[in-house]
Amino acid sequence: QDKLVSVDNIQRTVAEYYKIKISDLLSKRRSRSVARPRQVAMALSKELTNHSLPEIGDVFGGRDHTTVLHACRKINELKESDADIREDYKN
Repeated sequence: QDKLVSVDNIQRTVAEYYKIKISDLLSKRRSRSVARPRQVAMALSKELTNHSLPEIGDVFGGRDHTTVLHACRKINELKESDADIREDYKN
């Protein structure tokens, strides 16, 4: 499968879906209402683009690559146990 989706596009789509601002996705805020969508966007970025973890971290407000890795693992974990996240991720 060609990975033609851009991180910008993912950020825009996730922000719209969760009704938050893109600036919230990039902010340092850690409240769940912002952190969970950010993790979803990071996981989608890893899955749907060819960007490395450090590159994805950079476009999410200069975050460390380990933060992106944690987001990917967390979302995969939640997809198993949380029907809402599973549904969100599919959409």
